[in-house]
Amino acid sequence: MSKTAASFTCTECGASYRKWAGRCDACGAWNSIVEEAPLSKGPGPKALTARGKTVPLTDLAGEDAPLPRLASGMGEFDRVLGGGLVPASAILVGGDPGIGKSTLLLQATASFARAGAKVLYISGEEASAQVRMRAQRLGLADAPVQLGAETALRDILTTLDAERPALAVIDSIQTMWLDTVDSAPGSVSQVRAAAHELVTFAKRRGVAVILVGHVTKEGQIAGPRVVEHMVDTVLYFEGERGHQFRILRSVKNRFGPADEIGVFEMTGAGLSEVANPSALFLSSRDAPAPGSAVFAGIEGTRPVLTEIQALVAPAPPGSPRRTVVGLDSGRLSTILAVLEARCGIPFAGMDVFLNVAGGLRVAEPAADLAVAAALLSAREDVALPPDMVLFGEISLSGALRPVGQTENRLKEAQKLGFSQAVVPARSRLGAVDGIRVREMADLTAVVGEMFGAG
Repeated sequence: MSKTAASFTCTECGASYRKWAGRCDACGAWNSIVEEAPLSKGPGPKALTARGKTVPLTDLAGEDAPLPRLASGMGEFDRVLGGGLVPASAILVGGDPGIGKSTLLLQATASFARAGAKVLYISGEEASAQVRMRAQRLGLADAPVQLGAETALRDILTTLDAERPALAVIDSIQTMWLDTVDSAPGSVSQVRAAAHELVTFAKRRGVAVILVGHVTKEGQIAGPRVVEHMVDTVLYFEGERGHQFRILRSVKNRFGPADEIGVFEMTGAGLSEVANPSALFLSSRDAPAPGSAVFAGIEGTRPVLTEIQALVAPAPPGSPRRTVVGLDSGRLSTILAVLEARCGIPFAGMDVFLNVAGGLRVAEPAADLAVAAALLSAREDVALPPDMVLFGEISLSGALRPVGQTENRLKEAQKLGFSQAVVPARSRLGAVDGIRVREMADLTAVVGEMFGAG
């Protein structure tokens, strides 16, 4: 019998190698490549000669009943899930250590249990007494949640099969150990096998399963990326340690919109929902200050207004600093280059600091115009009107490109008391009363009209 060749896998990114190496060529991580137990070859191709069952087929015109959903009562949590928890779904929740994943899920499980659902919370990182202490601190000690502390997946699946809960939380998938896989808990093989068993159990028994996942230093969920493909929904719990605000973001959802967010505030009594995120991410607008611009963005299906802050200062001789928090640093470099090449406004020899207030991360290109306005306001030391919002994408030619959901952005701004908006020309504008819209064709027009230069 020929010997099965060993394989080696990077625990950070999942890249495979035929032999061990000290550094992963795919992600650059050191000492992250471990040996993975080879898969069995099985009985050979002759085993596939037996006929299997015919797969039932339907046409695209078939009608299915709407998916039943279980609402937790936490509006922000249900919003991110797409309206509630779908039975037999598998959900993966990731986030930095200490960001509040266990607190969020303990509050969510308590809400589901109080709504009448049978809920099991299995912790592989803490003892049951530690979970009960957290529940007492959060005022959830009376919630009918059943606790368990175990890492052996075989025992956990046996318990779930006997109890048949509506929801099971596994905290965390990296601590689970499957005795049929010859590797340590947390390895690529164990994580992949444990996730496969749990997802298969969820589909077969109709139990919704929430898996908690650790993240790497790059912010990605640790373990093989195939785990994210196995599950139905992937959620990231984000936030800065220095801020009390936390954001639950959906990056994949088979039962609802992706990129939906739920906003929470960390308090002494746990996480509280934020009903109006736009007011949360805006600082006091009474006294206008240079370097501040309000961006009307879209997060998932919800319009959110955020304040973008910029500071431009003379730099000491040498390379000027470019510090960005909450935005893509490459996008900042592009906007600075466009301002210099198309508008004749140089930022050479100046330190540039850019920040999104409240700890929110903004990824959509529609923030370009607000970023450029904040930079120009800081450089010229001219404050923008406090009742103005801006949004629009800047092309490399300096032209302003229209963005989607213009009417929803303007309605949110008008609801919060903003009376004027600067948007790209040719935007599809609906009827929004109480707000004056100024359409600009390119960045040069913005510079000339708002700052008297260009």
